[in-house]
Amino acid sequence: MRPKDRGHAERFLRTTGQHATIEPDELVEGSFILSIGGAEQSHVNLAAPEEIFYEYLRRIGSLVDLAAPPGQAIRALHLGAGALTLARYIQATRPGSEQYAVELERELLDFVLQKLPLPEGTRLTTHIGDARAALAELPAEVGFDVVILDIFSGPEAPAHIACRDFYEEAAARLAPDGVLIVNVGDEPALTLVRSQVSALRAAMEDVAAFAETGMFAGRYPGNIILAGTRTPWPAEWTAELLAKGPHPATVLHGVDLDQITG
Repeated sequence: MRPKDRGHAERFLRTTGQHATIEPDELVEGSFILSIGGAEQSHVNLAAPEEIFYEYLRRIGSLVDLAAPPGQAIRALHLGAGALTLARYIQATRPGSEQYAVELERELLDFVLQKLPLPEGTRLTTHIGDARAALAELPAEVGFDVVILDIFSGPEAPAHIACRDFYEEAAARLAPDGVLIVNVGDEPALTLVRSQVSALRAAMEDVAAFAETGMFAGRYPGNIILAGTRTPWPAEWTAELLAKGPHPATVLHGVDLDQITG
């Protein structure tokens, strides 16, 4: 399916008071960019949803790839929907997956689904509301192979989500070999990254961090992907993530991760 309007589209978001826009990406055929408040937020390739443009989302996609054998359907929970780039990726690479998406902004989710329709066959249940509240409201029998949290966008983060208690609640929804993936956007001091590594370590059996190599040196703001597991981190996952890239890539785990947590 193609969006009804291939040009500029705009929607006012009442919860935050910002404007969202969807515009064609002139450089990548069949692709569109979602911006919120003038800042690019998501990139969607309708022609090839298995191709992810933004580097940090590609890294999350690589972690999802490790959650189950290639092509096998999984159960995924997206806390923070954006343009549903990762939901599209999972459907493209793991057809038949059962997915849930939680988004605070009703207008944003409606806007995205109207202008950038999901691929045929996508099994996606949407929830409007706070990520932690929505997690608690899901039926008790619903569990996940992957939980993806993508709502942190700077040093300031919602205290009720950026904490051990929330991660314990999310971990309780994971299958025994499931993965909790957290995208942390941070400044060079990595204050939020450090606090989230500590919170995840208190809630999960093991934790690893995956990012562009320079991010760990605190040279510039950007994204570090944290992955929490309910079992010991597989050494082969480190090798696979480093091979997948994007490059240059670094995975920190165990004592190596201590270098950024202190």
